[in-house]
Amino acid sequence: MRVIGLMSGTSYDAIEAAAADLTLDGDTLHLRPLGHLSVPYPDDLRNLIATALPPATTTAQAICALDTGIGHTFAAAAERALNELCADAADLVVSHGQTLYHWVENGTVHGTLQLGQPAWIAQRTGLPVISDLRSKDVAAGGQGAPLVSMTDTLLLGALPGTPAALNLGGIANLTVVAPDTEPLAFDIGPANALLDTAVRHFTGGAEHYDKDGRRAAAGRPHADLLRLLLSDPYYRRPAPKTTGKEHFHLPYLHRALESTPGLDADDVLATLTRLTAVTVADACRAHHVTELVVSGGGTRNPTLMQMIADELPDVPLRPSDDLGLPSEAKEALAFTILGFLTFHGLPGTLPSSTGARHATLLGSITPGRSPLRLPQPAPRPPRGLRITG
Repeated sequence: MRVIGLMSGTSYDAIEAAAADLTLDGDTLHLRPLGHLSVPYPDDLRNLIATALPPATTTAQAICALDTGIGHTFAAAAERALNELCADAADLVVSHGQTLYHWVENGTVHGTLQLGQPAWIAQRTGLPVISDLRSKDVAAGGQGAPLVSMTDTLLLGALPGTPAALNLGGIANLTVVAPDTEPLAFDIGPANALLDTAVRHFTGGAEHYDKDGRRAAAGRPHADLLRLLLSDPYYRRPAPKTTGKEHFHLPYLHRALESTPGLDADDVLATLTRLTAVTVADACRAHHVTELVVSGGGTRNPTLMQMIADELPDVPLRPSDDLGLPSEAKEALAFTILGFLTFHGLPGTLPSSTGARHATLLGSITPGRSPLRLPQPAPRPPRGLRITG
């Protein structure tokens, strides 16, 4: 089955599209990546997303415009993937959409909202679309995230020791696969979220991120600011847990800086980078991680990667590319797997990783141009993942 996966994370800078051929052979899921591409959001749409994100207030009209605009942009990305990666032949599109709000109170997720109307994708590609993949897990009492934990668990299961997969997006999340223990996954805290917010703030919007970590490398972490940021109660909550830009946003940063006035911008960026490194290392040590497989946009920040390595001198770090999953496309490929599982009647969540009462089939299906025909449900979920060239 040929599947296109679409993903846009909390950095909301671009839509990542990936395509793969997937087959299930007994207990093993075989995945052959067909390539990936990145489609930047138009500036006006990215600005509209920024003005609607918490803690800003918004309107029903703005939400409708976002749902439509994001849907059109995801549809364009899907069409490009269909043409450029799949030679115009695919069976399914899986769209994560753009998270606008993740409703968490006292550790409980009450709801989650991803925008990007799937009808536009189905209309433009003619293919069925699976979307809204998080809500079913939330309805079952789960966090609705990190959904990449299913792929991580299948991928890491054959590795020795206690391997973990770290994704450095807007938020850093970790999946730990320890022997004789159910897999565990959770959001650690901010990776790029506060860094990107700080760069936009200090540059008046002229820059969107710390390119190659150069500004953080030029600064020095400030001990008092770091201590204040690490005092956030979120870090002490037990897993599974999730967070997002509803918590780690510009006013959050402003409040911290008001307590430590007069800091140089580069020192602030160095401190925020160190915050991610320390919280990642603390999480890895708490779960006795012996190897770390890393992916996400944060891997392109050498300052961040070096700080993580410094904090974890005895834990080898390697990119997910070494295991066959391109770092920049890993999440999009993970959603091809989730869509494949849903299409074949298999659950896409692990209760130990999301905190749900039971495993659930994920998402809603929007038919394409042809009548929707689902295959006979597979007899059992896969227990391993094999990446082929």
